[in-house]
Amino acid sequence: MPSNKTEPEVFTVSSGVAESGQVAGEMEHNRRRTDKRTKVYEQYVQPCLAEFWGSTLFIFVGCACVVGNTGAGAIQPAVAHGLALGVLIVLFGQISGGHFNPAVTLCVYLCGGMSLAMVVPYVLCQILGGIVGAGLVKAMFPSHVYLAGVGGAFLPEAMSSDLGKITLAELVMTMFLTTTVTMAAVNKKTSSPVAPFCIGLTVTANILAGGGLSGACMNPARALGPAIMANHWQHHWIYWVGPVSGSLITVIYSRLLLGDQNMRVLLRK
Repeated sequence: MPSNKTEPEVFTVSSGVAESGQVAGEMEHNRRRTDKRTKVYEQYVQPCLAEFWGSTLFIFVGCACVVGNTGAGAIQPAVAHGLALGVLIVLFGQISGGHFNPAVTLCVYLCGGMSLAMVVPYVLCQILGGIVGAGLVKAMFPSHVYLAGVGGAFLPEAMSSDLGKITLAELVMTMFLTTTVTMAAVNKKTSSPVAPFCIGLTVTANILAGGGLSGACMNPARALGPAIMANHWQHHWIYWVGPVSGSLITVIYSRLLLGDQNMRVLLRK
C-alpha cells in the first residue's frame, strides 16, 4: 500500500516540473520573439516613420510660410524654415537622425553615419512626407491665395538668365547645410549637443543669403512636394542637381580632409 501511494505522488511532481519547464520555455520563446520584433520596429520602421512625419511637418511649414507670406523679403520664410527644422531635429533626431532631406541622407550615408539599407526607405519617406505636407497646405489655403504663391514651390529669379548661376547657388547653400550636419552631428571629433540649433540657423542664414535668387531650397523633397501639388515644373531639375552636387562635395572634403579617423580615408592610424 505505501508503495502504491508513493508512485502517483512522484509521477505528479515530475509532471508538474515538466509542465512548469514547458511553460517557462514558451514564455522565454515569446519574450525573445517580442524582443526581436521590438528591435526590428525600432531599428527600421520607427526611423522611417520619423522621417515621414518630420518631413511632412517641415515641408508643411515651409510651403505655408511662403504661400501665406504677407511681408516683403525672405525674413519670414527664413525664420519659419529654420525654427521648424531645429525643433523637428530635437524631436526626432534620436530616432532617425532628423534628416528630412534626401541630400542630407546621401551625405550622412557616404560619410559613414547610417547603413545602406536605410537610404532608399529614408528618401522615399521624405518624398512622401513632402507630398503630404504640400497637400495639407493646398487643402488649408483658399485656391486664389494658394495659386498666387505657386503652392510654395520655387521660382528662380530671372528664369531666362544663366541657370548655371542659380544651380551654383543651390550647390553652395546645400554644401553649407550638409557641412553643418556632418561636422556637428556625424563627425565625432566635432559633434555638438547644439547641432539642431546650428542646422536650423544654417537654413535660416542660407535663405536670407540666397532666397531671392534660387529660393534656397537645399532639399529635393521640399521642392518636389509643392511642384506636384501646384503642377509647377519649370526648371525643377535645379533643385535636384544643385543639392545633390553640394552634398557630394561635402562628402569629398569631409572624407579626405576634415573628418575624424573613423570618417577620413587619408592619414589614418
